[in-house]
Amino acid sequence: MKTQNYSNHSRLVAGWHGLTFFTMLAFWIGSFVNLAHAAGAELYSASLLCVAGFIFLCLFAFVRIFALKAQDRAIRAEENLRHFALTGKLLPASLRIAQIIALRFAADEEFVALAVKAADQNLSSKEIKQSITNWKADTYRV
Repeated sequence: MKTQNYSNHSRLVAGWHGLTFFTMLAFWIGSFVNLAHAAGAELYSASLLCVAGFIFLCLFAFVRIFALKAQDRAIRAEENLRHFALTGKLLPASLRIAQIIALRFAADEEFVALAVKAADQNLSSKEIKQSITNWKADTYRV
């Protein structure tokens, strides 16, 4: 596995982001084509397929969103604990969750100073990640 850094830290899971999404999308589009060609008694089942396709796409989105929210909460707790272990204080309250998530890539020796800088200058998560000189890989987040 390559060393993780700013340019390669994002991760796409081909089976989820590609295959699953596009299969669901194809199902939904196909269900509308089926609905357009349906007549009489077939109209009801064709419309149910359209609704099922919409439900699948909603599930795809919400499953991902809910998992990320849970990971965000865990990251916030971990980084708060790491900051407390290094300084004896919690992270600055003004930090947004996106900033805290970006700070997880900073090694301990630059983490505290970068957290203060992020809070004082209201840095974006991209700016925080680009400011990191000693990258600490996070291979657990999907």
